[in-house]
Amino acid sequence: MSVERESMEYDVVIVGAGPAGLSAAIRLKQLGGDNVNVVVLEKGSEVGAHILSGAVLDPSGLNALIPDWESQGAPVKTKVTSDKLLLLGHSGSLRVPNFLMPPLMNNHGNYIVSMANTCRWLAEQAESLGVEVFPGMSCSELVYGENGEVKGVVAGEFGISKDGTKGEGYEPGMALYGKYVMLAEGARGSLAKQVIAKYALDAESDVPKFGLGMKEIWDIKPENHDEGAVIHTAGWPLGWKAGGGSFLYHAENNQVFLGYIVDLNYKNPHLYPYAEFQRWKHHPDIAKRLEGGKRVAYGARVVTKGGYQSIPKTAFPGGTLIGCTAGLVNLPRIKGNHNAMHSGIAAAEAAFEALSAGRSGDVLEDYDVELRSGLVGQDLKPVRNVAPLNARFGPLIGGMMLGGMDMWSATLTKVNVVGALFNLKSLLKRKPTATISHGKDDAQSTGQEADYKPIEYPKPDGVLSFDRLTNVSFTATNHGEDQPSHLKLANPDIPIEVNLPQYDEPAQRYCPAGVYEILRADDGSNPTFNVNSQNCIHCKTCDIKDPSKNITWTVPEGAGGPNYPNM
Repeated sequence: MSVERESMEYDVVIVGAGPAGLSAAIRLKQLGGDNVNVVVLEKGSEVGAHILSGAVLDPSGLNALIPDWESQGAPVKTKVTSDKLLLLGHSGSLRVPNFLMPPLMNNHGNYIVSMANTCRWLAEQAESLGVEVFPGMSCSELVYGENGEVKGVVAGEFGISKDGTKGEGYEPGMALYGKYVMLAEGARGSLAKQVIAKYALDAESDVPKFGLGMKEIWDIKPENHDEGAVIHTAGWPLGWKAGGGSFLYHAENNQVFLGYIVDLNYKNPHLYPYAEFQRWKHHPDIAKRLEGGKRVAYGARVVTKGGYQSIPKTAFPGGTLIGCTAGLVNLPRIKGNHNAMHSGIAAAEAAFEALSAGRSGDVLEDYDVELRSGLVGQDLKPVRNVAPLNARFGPLIGGMMLGGMDMWSATLTKVNVVGALFNLKSLLKRKPTATISHGKDDAQSTGQEADYKPIEYPKPDGVLSFDRLTNVSFTATNHGEDQPSHLKLANPDIPIEVNLPQYDEPAQRYCPAGVYEILRADDGSNPTFNVNSQNCIHCKTCDIKDPSKNITWTVPEGAGGPNYPNM
């Protein structure tokens, strides 16, 4: 029995009020004014509530979108004043001289920002132009037209009970139709997954790759603060086999943004990313900056790391993939917000041209071409081999040495020399792609637990390091008590029958919010798999790293999840 819903029609419907979605909305109104109707739907309780990023912002996207952003009051004020890369050992460090780093790694001219607050400001700019921005509206379903094109989304469905029935306060949600629909859901978007599968958008791209990024904000003592300083580290505690590293950015008001990114292609299923992050803060170089300080916020989110070769086709019948939904993070630069904004601008311009020509529901091929050949492609293509080199040889030899050589060669000669050497078959055929494949996806990279030693992690001290549930309380996460779990198990038997004996059920460790746990009787028998979906901070790691690919992340009711103030 079909559900009757009210509907509204727009020229363009945008899912997600992040930098990509808001940039697209602003650019559409800049081009079309009152002649183009645009709506932005955001699942968070407010714009910015679900935004988490480091972040050092390359302002090129903002410059292109709103050239006078500074005079307009954008919350982008802290210029980078110094830039360090430290290689950490257990108790010491070695600084990598800046002159050894490829020019593209230079942070001169960039800004330390809260992207949550930047997006709140962008939403104000969009609304001043006439964009309708609706927070608290989870988009749970795609609507297709007669010819199989995406024609809209269903948003704002409320009141489904835990057992799947419609409760007393059930609201069917609204169908919002658009001549074009732009998906700007961030990394691993739930609607984007459906679209990619339906239209085989990834048929000619490499597998997607991800890292888990965890972040805290600290208030620190003035004497430990150096506003504008940017520090990245690699090495301890992860070592040189698993990929990942840290960031520590000195923002305004005696605050630092610090975090750890763990590549999700790690093999040892005993690895506990959150505990690696907490242990890292005890390194002398980090601890001395936090001494006497106070953690005031925590959050986590997956980061796209596949790069240029993992970008799927980004235009499909009736819509586009923009921002991190398409996977546009520059891995060695640890930046993607500028590319998200550039992609939103490019999608808006392609859609406006199509609307002006009276088109709707077709494939915006010009957008896909522009994304790959324009500013975004030019940013991502020279660094495309860093991630696969990092995965093959580790972050020191692969990521830094070979990846650095490859980036230098691309900078100086426009040829990825190292990449070409790893494509000997292509070279023999005189078709040098100079692009290295990622190989396995992150789930397939997980090894059997019997082949790896368990890792002993120190207990949190409650001063520098904290247990997961305590930190989750700093995310202000909330989900309706009576709604069904938005974390779907394809087979509820797999966690205990497959994942536990083969992989020691890594979900109990890879989740940075303690959503998944193994419960046992007092004697250790009768293990059961428990899902605390109300703890979920929407990082989507489980949708990516589960070795059996048994977990699917879906949207909960609107406004559910974290409520980040300044991330």
